[in-house]
Amino acid sequence: MKISSPAFGPGAFIPVEFTCDGANISPPLTIGDVPMHTKSLALIMDDPDAPMGLWVHWLVWNIPPDTTHIEKGLRVPWPQGVTSSRKAFYGGPCPPPGTHRYYFKLYALDKMLELRPSAQKHDLEKAMEGHILAQAQAMGRYSRQHKVQDSASGHNY
Repeated sequence: MKISSPAFGPGAFIPVEFTCDGANISPPLTIGDVPMHTKSLALIMDDPDAPMGLWVHWLVWNIPPDTTHIEKGLRVPWPQGVTSSRKAFYGGPCPPPGTHRYYFKLYALDKMLELRPSAQKHDLEKAMEGHILAQAQAMGRYSRQHKVQDSASGHNY
């Protein structure tokens, strides 16, 4: 199984558009090679470099297994859990000084999940236990003092 983003390569800097310094919208994601018997997908985005420990930026579950793209800034129609910011939607990178890594973790599951809307990461992980058929991840980095500008497009990254 694969997950990637056309907005940034593996380990590359996430464009400012997808952070609190920009529009704070979710980046486009591409999903591929989902196992045949998958009933649903789940997505967790987190930052292991946060000073207070792991910071959860996005939780989504019951994504249809035939999903191949999640459009940038999409108001996802699937259930979303409560992040470390105590919100049930995407919250982009907004780190204190230093470069942080942001992992987009995708899970193929053999069932649909029944979770309450206030579910948090530990609830999602517990519900997925014993039901993960495959997993994949993409990682991007971001640093508020490292906004690179693309000279061709004029965009900050």
